[in-house]
Amino acid sequence: MPSLTVTFLGTGTSQGVPVIACTCEVCRSLDFRDKRLRTSIHMQAAAVSLVVDTGPDFRQQMLREGIDRLDAVLFTHSHKDHTAGLDDVRAYNFKQQMDMPVYGAAPLLSQLKKEYYYAFEPKKYPGIPQLALHEINEDPFVVRGLAIQPLPVMHLHMPVLGFRLGNFSYITDANQIPDDTLHRLKGTEVLVLNALQREKHLSHFNLEEAIDMAKTINAPRTYFTHISHKLGTHREVSRQLPAGIQLAYDGLRIAL
Repeated sequence: MPSLTVTFLGTGTSQGVPVIACTCEVCRSLDFRDKRLRTSIHMQAAAVSLVVDTGPDFRQQMLREGIDRLDAVLFTHSHKDHTAGLDDVRAYNFKQQMDMPVYGAAPLLSQLKKEYYYAFEPKKYPGIPQLALHEINEDPFVVRGLAIQPLPVMHLHMPVLGFRLGNFSYITDANQIPDDTLHRLKGTEVLVLNALQREKHLSHFNLEEAIDMAKTINAPRTYFTHISHKLGTHREVSRQLPAGIQLAYDGLRIAL
């Protein structure tokens, strides 16, 4: 496994932070760590460049990080805050002169065909995104020589896929992690997990649940993502976290 660099493109919930029209302390914060675009990461392993999810802020995130090559997109699930920016892979189609490989479970691919119907019509309009869909399930798969292990979790009643690459594991939009997935997480060195807010939520881990799950998985380093303005400011929450657990923030880069 080559060395891996992970960049947090976005760490916010579906509305992002600040939330439109909200005047709470978090949304008015001047701390750059409290400015959260929709959740996504970029993974760079040797010459291979991968993105997990293309939310509504995808274009802005790619420009901010100066990512000039993208080899594939991995999708966790079909909610719009994770898929709404896919059209902007057109720039990579043009530069790299290739279809963009897209990996996701069958329901996700079916949803993309509806939302981006124009990319799959027999007579394609010039300049539309060129997408090569690859159906995945719970079995390991390979992208440009990189072995990726899916991590099935539940988002209330909706199946979601996390992903493990080497000793890095990424899970977002979950409130249940099955025993089989916990087994797949054994030995991971860096874990990313969603922690939405302090109050209980029907489909996401809250802060207490995320801390308990992080302790169960017991990775040396854990980063929380998919954070809402209801969690509190980055500075305040960080003071309260156990050793080895941190809040991620947009632009944070970690190396393995």
